[in-house]
Amino acid sequence: MKIVGKYPALRMRRIRKSSWIRRLVAENSLSVNDLILPIFIREGKNKIDPVKSMPGINRYTVDKINQIIEKACKLEIPLIALFPYTANKKKDSNGTEALNENNLVCKALKTIKKNFKEIGTMCDVALDPYTSHGHDGVLKGNDVDNDKTLKILVKQSLLQAQMGCDIIAPSDMMDGRIGEIRKALDKNDFKDTKILSYAVKYASNFYGPFRDAVGSKKKLKGDKKSYQMDFKNSNEALREVALDIKEGADMVMVKPGMPYLDIIRAVKDNFKIPVFSYQVSGEYSLIRNGIKNKLINEDSILESLISLKRAGSSAIVTYFALEIAKKLK
Repeated sequence: MKIVGKYPALRMRRIRKSSWIRRLVAENSLSVNDLILPIFIREGKNKIDPVKSMPGINRYTVDKINQIIEKACKLEIPLIALFPYTANKKKDSNGTEALNENNLVCKALKTIKKNFKEIGTMCDVALDPYTSHGHDGVLKGNDVDNDKTLKILVKQSLLQAQMGCDIIAPSDMMDGRIGEIRKALDKNDFKDTKILSYAVKYASNFYGPFRDAVGSKKKLKGDKKSYQMDFKNSNEALREVALDIKEGADMVMVKPGMPYLDIIRAVKDNFKIPVFSYQVSGEYSLIRNGIKNKLINEDSILESLISLKRAGSSAIVTYFALEIAKKLK
């Protein structure tokens, strides 16, 4: 960058003096349209219970999700993302419950589509909420069988589309799944069903509270490093995105968010496609507990989200969605 001008004629502080001028020249902003609200759903009736590792976040039975979705609609949040807490008795080695048309996600979709026409729905495609071993696919020995898992993920995607899901979001990181899912959706007349690929999902240490929220933390045997990305790599992320776009992804996700701002920017600069980021559970809990213990103030929430926008995020999945939407309105 070539700097034109010099001190004292050029004073950079001049356009920082007042609130009105700072607002006028701000290079990035955050609006409600940038927010995606994740919602945890659980078995049972008339229950709302807290996720202990995520202060302020709850799991809702299907008959109670209207409460949180009504709030999202009033704030004009455009999209919600559903994540199920599946009972242990319904889990098995193949994640069979993922294909049950009466599973939590399917029941939630029916309720949402009946009562809310103005908000979009996004459904996670992966088997970890449904497997007894906590992995995103079917195991062959100690490793996930990629191609066998693909067949189940395709069926899971079709089921979600049939129930009215607007955005299918494969987060499993199996090779080739976007192409197989896109072909199946098109073949079954779901050409308008969108795919948000978790193209860049790192084997991160920031997922702990989420795994607690969906009940897979204690179930997980080993780790997910054989299919999720190594956090030391960046060029690999671009290869993953390129492949998923070629296979039919409409949008791509970078997960986690703040530790990977450089990756968000690289994806945005190299591919002219909507890039979503996920401010994951570990990020949320660190910020929330920092505020609670007065180590940082509440403005850090907005700062964290603006950093994701500044890096190039088109939209952000964040557990702060309701809270920040109220302030933005």
